[in-house]
Amino acid sequence: MILLTAQNIAKTYMERKVLDDVSFFLNEGDKIGIIGINGTGKSTLLRILAGEEEPDGGEVIRTNGIRISYLPQIPEFDEYGSVLGQVLAHLPADLMQSKEYEAKSILDKLGLPDYDRDISTLSGGEKRRAGIAAALIQPSDVLLLDEPTNHIDNETAQLLEDLLLRYRGAIVMVTHDRYFLNKICGKIAEVEKGKIYVCDGNYSEYLLRKAQREADEAAAERKNKSLYRRELEWISRGARARGTKSKDRIERFEALKNRDIPVETEKLKLQSVSSRLGKKTIEIEDISKSIDGKPLITDFSYIISRDARIGIVGRNGAGKSTFLKMLIGQIQPEKGRIVLGDTVNIGYFSQECETMDPTVRVIEYIRETADRVQTPDGVVTASQMLERFLFTPELQWNRIEKLSGGERKRLYLLKILMTAPNILLLDEPTNDLDITTLTILEDYLENFSGAVIAVSHDRYFLDKMADEIFEFKDGQCTRYNGNYTDYAEKALAGSLVGENKFKKKSEKKERVYTGKTKLRFSFKEQREYDTIDDDIAKLEQDIADTEKEIASNNSDYVKLQELSDRKELLEQELSEKMDRWVYLNDLAERIEKGETI
Repeated sequence: MILLTAQNIAKTYMERKVLDDVSFFLNEGDKIGIIGINGTGKSTLLRILAGEEEPDGGEVIRTNGIRISYLPQIPEFDEYGSVLGQVLAHLPADLMQSKEYEAKSILDKLGLPDYDRDISTLSGGEKRRAGIAAALIQPSDVLLLDEPTNHIDNETAQLLEDLLLRYRGAIVMVTHDRYFLNKICGKIAEVEKGKIYVCDGNYSEYLLRKAQREADEAAAERKNKSLYRRELEWISRGARARGTKSKDRIERFEALKNRDIPVETEKLKLQSVSSRLGKKTIEIEDISKSIDGKPLITDFSYIISRDARIGIVGRNGAGKSTFLKMLIGQIQPEKGRIVLGDTVNIGYFSQECETMDPTVRVIEYIRETADRVQTPDGVVTASQMLERFLFTPELQWNRIEKLSGGERKRLYLLKILMTAPNILLLDEPTNDLDITTLTILEDYLENFSGAVIAVSHDRYFLDKMADEIFEFKDGQCTRYNGNYTDYAEKALAGSLVGENKFKKKSEKKERVYTGKTKLRFSFKEQREYDTIDDDIAKLEQDIADTEKEIASNNSDYVKLQELSDRKELLEQELSEKMDRWVYLNDLAERIEKGETI
């Protein structure tokens, strides 16, 4: 049964078309994850489906009686009022009493047991949890969630997973949490360049299908390029003067020349940029810190290595962000000290982001930090770096006010990297960043020559980035060896790894045989590749000679039939040889690039 249909939806913001004739169908029981680069219209589509915003064109058809519950990126509450009262506020009066127990149960699970606490005292993450509770208790057939895992800790994300797995209605959610997408969703909808592409399966299956589709397109284009080069050589030798059969080949050449070339998927390319880091990095000596009498960290000492990859986890309010702010000197410890080496240049990505002047143009914002930067590829200008961050030349001259929240975060990240830091402190870098940006950021961090310390609730990100986990809990910082999955297994099993058992990053990684070997010609293929051009030239000459003989034997019909049959066989052989030529030349290009199988 179709619950909701969006037909030919169009939406433009500030002369920027974010949705262009998009159609979308939601069936009973669907669990759909919406992904795409920041600014492509994911949240806009969700608001239109929820009825919170009207499209410029098209319409949304909702089945009669359908009930929709919607969680926006920033939950909307009154300025004051109890947490429980705000969660229940949007329920019909006759349901408030019967839903109170359910609301308290969900708030307990989400870590908000103080129901009478005033909503104004909640942190951003706590308000997000209250918003989740408000969305879940609404009687609904369709649940629309915009970045439900933003600003919540790992435990809460896992609890939310369990709640959504038990939800019987249809779900449409915008999220960058890849484990979340894998576990919850049965379909992935990618928004790209104003269009939407729906793929059956979870996120892993989507990746496999997309990779196969792109590989097929690339292989087809390589074949077309090879064939075009061959046909161009043939055309250049005066082929237009040949017989009627040559006209088909000329037409094929024109078709190849005017073919639609597949557009390569945009990728965010981050070049590793850092300054030299000496032997002394950051030394933490016996620090302690409390806020409002609550201990956050007690008697903690540690020396950060030059290639450290540390992920920091813990519940909201446990002191994770405070720890990073102590490292940069923004907050002072009550006891102990933090000593920085002379060559240390910290790049600090704040969870709150910095306040940006909305009237400043994108390129001017970056040039305030640096007009050019040295990368392994040479000197790169601010404009070139912006292009690598998916800010087109047109977007670079837009004012910041025209950017989406995610695009501003991406711009803020670029500004930090333009300072060429050798130690990166990242406070919730995955909030508001799209999956494309996250994937390339992870690759960037893997090749970054300095130390990285990241506070994150994104389990996928921590699995790829970290080789040590710091857990902040009850005023203590406990260290675990390995990534987030290793930490989860050890923490649950209670097998804390002692300081003397820590392995360095270089010792931790093992060489793994992937079973891949480089492409190469077989002996037979190599001989065929070396001679195929001569073979084709000979066949073309034989066809030309046969055509001359046909022209000079107008009266001998028996001979004409023999020549025509011969010509047909030669042309068939030439066609087969051309296909073989395309295959061998494609293979040669792939071998030259060092591809493996």
